[in-house]
Amino acid sequence: MSDLRSELGQRGEKLAEGFLRKQGMKTVARRYRTPVGELDLVMREGETIVFVEVKTQRDTRYQEPQERVRADKRRKLLKAARWFVAQKPWADPPCRFDIVAVTLPEVGEPRIVHFADAFVPQRW
Repeated sequence: MSDLRSELGQRGEKLAEGFLRKQGMKTVARRYRTPVGELDLVMREGETIVFVEVKTQRDTRYQEPQERVRADKRRKLLKAARWFVAQKPWADPPCRFDIVAVTLPEVGEPRIVHFADAFVPQRW
């Protein structure tokens, strides 16, 4: 990944985390690497563990950021989430998968859209 894309992604993740914290969530982990993939953010809302995929881009001319989380990416997120839960002392916590779409235009304020329960795995 190029330095500019990496910086853009990190900025989006920070904005997304701040946005979710203002909604009352607590941060559990950031950029959590597993042998099967990375989780952008792991948050906690009450007893629920929330796995958050953050998609950041400069504009939405061709595609909205959340549209880039396709089936293959969802499978990878599920595998990473399973690995994460298996490493923790929690006894089968309720989990959900959210997407936060961040648009960072050249001019103007960032736009942040949160999609709670963005997808539900067929099997956990």
